[in-house]
Amino acid sequence: MFVSVFKNIIVEGQEIISNLELVKRKFEFEPQARYVFVGVRQAGKSYLLYQRAKELIRAGHTLTEMVYVNFDDERLLGVRAEQLDQMLQAYRAMYDQRPVLFLDEIQNIDGWEHFVRRLANQKFTVYVSGSNAKMLSRDIATTLGGRYMEIRIFPFSFKEFLKAKNVELSATSLFGSQKGELDRLLAQYFDWGGFPELMLFVNKRQWLNELYEKIILSDIIQRNNIKNEMAFRLCISRIAETLKTPISYNRLTNMVKATGVNTNVTTVSEYVNYCKDACLLFSVDNFASKFVERATNKKYYFVDNGLLHIFLNDSETALMENICAGVLYRAAVADAERGFYYYNKEVELDFYLPRTKRGVQVCYSIRNQSTLEREVNALVQFHELYGLDHAEIVTYSEETEIVRGNLTIHVVPLLKWLLANE
Repeated sequence: MFVSVFKNIIVEGQEIISNLELVKRKFEFEPQARYVFVGVRQAGKSYLLYQRAKELIRAGHTLTEMVYVNFDDERLLGVRAEQLDQMLQAYRAMYDQRPVLFLDEIQNIDGWEHFVRRLANQKFTVYVSGSNAKMLSRDIATTLGGRYMEIRIFPFSFKEFLKAKNVELSATSLFGSQKGELDRLLAQYFDWGGFPELMLFVNKRQWLNELYEKIILSDIIQRNNIKNEMAFRLCISRIAETLKTPISYNRLTNMVKATGVNTNVTTVSEYVNYCKDACLLFSVDNFASKFVERATNKKYYFVDNGLLHIFLNDSETALMENICAGVLYRAAVADAERGFYYYNKEVELDFYLPRTKRGVQVCYSIRNQSTLEREVNALVQFHELYGLDHAEIVTYSEETEIVRGNLTIHVVPLLKWLLANE
C-alpha cells in the first residue's frame, strides 16, 4: 500500500509550491483545460506545473487543494497504474476538498493514460508532464480521447533566457550600451544552452554531464532494456560528431562497427528512435528525397546546445547550426505549416522553409572568401532551382547584404536572428 507515502508526498509538494520562487514562462493556460506537457528532462515542465499551481492559488484556490506528485520519487518505485487511485485515497484521508492534480514524470507508470482519462471523466482538473514523446503518440491520444491539450516544452529560448537574467529588451537593445551585455549572455547561451536550473550552477559542464547520464540511463537504457550500452553510447557520440551532415542508419551502423563494437542497422535505428522518444534528439528530412529516403537519411540535432557541447571540442560551427535548427524546430512544432527541411541533391542547403520560400545557410564566419562563396553559391543555385523569396546567411557576428543577380542575400548576426525568429 502506498497511501501513507502519497500523504507525505502531497504535503511536501504543497510546501514546495508555497515556498518556490519562479521565473515565469510565457504560457497562457486555458481556464477549463487539462494538459499533457512533454519535453526533455529539466526543460522546465515541473516549473510550469508549479507556475500553474501558484496562478490557481492567486485566483482563489487554496494551497491544500494542490496535489503535486513527482513519479521520479524513489518512494514511488514499484507503483503500478492500478495503484494510482491510492493517491486520491491519501488526499481524501487528509482533506475534505476536491484536489487539483499535478502529475510529474508520469511516463514512469505504464498504463498511466487510463488513470488520467478516468480523472478527466470524473471532471478533475489535471496537469500531466513527462519526458517521453510517446506520450504524444496516436495510441495514447486515442485513450485520452481529446480530454487533454498536448504541449511540447523546450529549454529556455534565448528570449526566455534573457528574461530569466532580468534583461529587458527595448528597441535600442542591439545598438546602445546594452549590446555588450547581450553579446556576453549570447556567448553563455550559445555554449551551455537554456536549461533553467543550469543557470544556478557555476560548473555547467558537470551539471550537463549529469543530466545527460540521467537521460540516457533512466529515460532510454533502462526504459528500453538496452543490452549493448557501448554501441548505444557510440551511436549518440557519432551523431554529435557528424551533426552538420545527413546520416543514414547504414552509415551510422558502420561508424559504430568501425570502433570494434558489434551492432546492426535495425538496432541502431531503434537507438535513434529511443533518443527521439526521450526528446534528446530531433530530425530534419531532405526536401529533395522521396518519402522512403526521407525516413532513413536525415540530419539529427540536439534539443539544446548544452547537450551537444559536452561531446565536442572544436564546436563553433556545429553549435551554430544546432541552435538555428532548434529555433526552426520549435516554430514547426508550434505550427506545422512552418515545417522546414535541409536540401541535399544538386546543391547543399542547410534549411529550407517551403511555405515562405526561405533559404537559410548557417556559418560561424564568412570572413574567409572561399567560405563566403560556398554559402552564397548554395543559395544562388537553390534559387535557380526553386525560387527563393528570402535568402539569408546566419553568422555569429557579421552583418551585410549581398546581391547576386536578382537575389538579395541577408547576412544576419546570430544575436539579431535569434531575437527576430523566436
